[in-house]
Amino acid sequence: MVLFDSSISPLTHAAKFSSPLLLSSLSHRPLRYAVLGAGFAGLSVAWHLLKESPKDLNLHIDLYDEMGIGGGASGVSGGLLHPYSPKVKLLWSGAECWKECMKLLSIAEQAVSSEEDFVSLSGEFDQDFGGILDRRRHFSALFLACQNIVKELSASGFGKKNLCLQKKSVNELRELEGEYDAVIICLGAKADLLPELAGKLPLRTSRGVILHLQLPDNIGEDYPDHGPSILSDAWLAIKGNRSLYLGSTWEWKSRNSSSNVSTDEASDALQELLPKASAIYPGITSWSFAGARAGLRAMPPLTPHGSLPLLGCVNNILGNDLKCKYWLLGGLGSRGLLYHGWLGKLTAEAVLSCNEQIIPSELTSWKNKDSRP
Repeated sequence: MVLFDSSISPLTHAAKFSSPLLLSSLSHRPLRYAVLGAGFAGLSVAWHLLKESPKDLNLHIDLYDEMGIGGGASGVSGGLLHPYSPKVKLLWSGAECWKECMKLLSIAEQAVSSEEDFVSLSGEFDQDFGGILDRRRHFSALFLACQNIVKELSASGFGKKNLCLQKKSVNELRELEGEYDAVIICLGAKADLLPELAGKLPLRTSRGVILHLQLPDNIGEDYPDHGPSILSDAWLAIKGNRSLYLGSTWEWKSRNSSSNVSTDEASDALQELLPKASAIYPGITSWSFAGARAGLRAMPPLTPHGSLPLLGCVNNILGNDLKCKYWLLGGLGSRGLLYHGWLGKLTAEAVLSCNEQIIPSELTSWKNKDSRP
């Protein structure tokens, strides 16, 4: 906790602790943030920055993603919502993650239901354990929710809010230096490809292939109505009684972030995953291959609490002579859907207050010298 010295003026105190929020409020200049990545983490951070910032604050957010909304590894994921991990009996802080995740899902669904023209999004989310999310629907809906809150706050007569999608990549952080008050890096495995962070993050990369299977029209024994999605050695994400997604493979140390899957890679994935899936759902042997996509996971190191994401200010890693604050939200691995609501909120609150102590120490301990590669 930071104790304020009553003998120091508010402006001096703000400068001392490098708080762009307070400095912006006092000078009335717009506060500018860049959020890198428009997947689970980036969209959650953008939403919470808009929601948690004071109404009278002039705020501009640029959301960078060369693939567009949900175009990276998050958009390839199966969308299974599960609070348990095969390696950890109970996921660390699972209850808090679950609550914030469900809240963000509800916000996204409300945004869709209020838009008559938002008909391109179709799909349902089953809120029971093991439910399946139409992830692209969620990404588009959450971005729409961000746009709606910008309109609402700007129309209220208080501070002006802005959110702009920049459909381009950021290859080096130095490209942004001097342009923003803070940069929040939510790039998943691609964070380690930034030259300023390469080799400095304790992330393990793993390429995963997800298969799309469909039941042929001449077979009548479809997946039972209201049958659950299944999480096991292989997982089944059910998309109706004649369509499902099957995942996922693990190719450790891969640097291939392309979503495209070759014929040979798809064939290898089928050979690996079908025997596992048929052990829990024998009928899957009758289903036909309909396509495949792949993504590159960013897996954090294993701790006594499990594989925990990486959060915190990274100026000490990048160098202390920087003009703006750089923050990281990464290492969500294969549980981005569960983690994104709570961790996006924590990150936004830390950025707005310039106070890393808001974040639980378990999520920032990776920055200790002994824990880095």
